[in-house]
Amino acid sequence: MIRIEGINKSFGKLHVLKDVNLEIESGKITAVIGPNGSGKTTLIKTILGLMKPDTGKIFVDDKDISKGVEYKNKIGSMPQIARFPENLRVGELIDMVSDLRSRKNGVDKELFESYNLDNELNKMMGTLSGGTRQRVNAALAFMFKPEILILDEPTAGLDPISSSEIKDKIQKENKNGKTIIITSHILSDIEELSENLVFILEGKIIYNGTVKGLIEEKGKINLERTIASLMESNGK
Repeated sequence: MIRIEGINKSFGKLHVLKDVNLEIESGKITAVIGPNGSGKTTLIKTILGLMKPDTGKIFVDDKDISKGVEYKNKIGSMPQIARFPENLRVGELIDMVSDLRSRKNGVDKELFESYNLDNELNKMMGTLSGGTRQRVNAALAFMFKPEILILDEPTAGLDPISSSEIKDKIQKENKNGKTIIITSHILSDIEELSENLVFILEGKIIYNGTVKGLIEEKGKINLERTIASLMESNGK
């Protein structure tokens, strides 16, 4: 379980996260969504340890993440924009990440193989198309069998086949008990994949519950219209 207690984060006069309290349920797919500037990216970065909150604490499996970095071995992260060294070959990148990551659970190459990335091993990262870079990004997130997956816009930039394959992989890993956090602006993906939903607006959690429950509460036909209604009711 990921537990967030009283997180605040400001950048100068801009108060980005405002006393956020949240529990991410183990073994579930939870979507964290909100408009641009809502604070969701900052929240994800604090969980990953890429940014320190001004106040508050974050716990992974009841351990305060500020007390050490070991928890990061439990997390597989897929950033929205894959920024890899341009002068590395794909195979060299995989070797480098392998050296950094714990491999006590073995290696999962299912997505790597379904994306036919063996054919890209000798190519420089800087020569790859955006879609291929994103496929490498996705394969690396799952490769070391993490207990927790944090996937930022996982289908962005992917063709329909590649998008379907990563969605199948997300659902498969969830059935295997993995805790998965997804952020996405593609609300149809959120509705298809996620059971739980956290909606952030101006640094505050406006909704925390099930996707189905929110749609039923607002009486709309899908999540897109539900979120539009939720924003309207909050003056946005």
